[in-house]
Amino acid sequence: MIRILLAEDDPAMRTYLERALENAGYEVVAVDRGTDAIPCLEQEKFDLLLSDIVMPEMDGIELAQQCARISPATKIMFITGFAAVSLRASREAPQAKVLSKPFHLRDLVLEVQRVFGHSEQAWI
Repeated sequence: MIRILLAEDDPAMRTYLERALENAGYEVVAVDRGTDAIPCLEQEKFDLLLSDIVMPEMDGIELAQQCARISPATKIMFITGFAAVSLRASREAPQAKVLSKPFHLRDLVLEVQRVFGHSEQAWI
């Protein structure tokens, strides 16, 4: 089973995304900030880091850089509601996919499937 580490500071969005990904068949560990994600990356194996970019203490880009150092095999996907931040992410982490808010949950699941080379599956 694909394991996803979700870092999202907004509690409602975090719950929403966690449920959607679990309903799609992924195992999800959710944290509310980048600094809480680091120990998870050090202690467990994750296939994907799904991170908001704008978060307190450590932004998603810095988290992605730490992830690349700690767990280089972990794929990275960003979610953000800010276009300028999206451009920065594309420049500083070009291997990462950036999904701009607002998005439909189906779009998120499809992007995760694409990251792992899976075809579209019914999940609702």
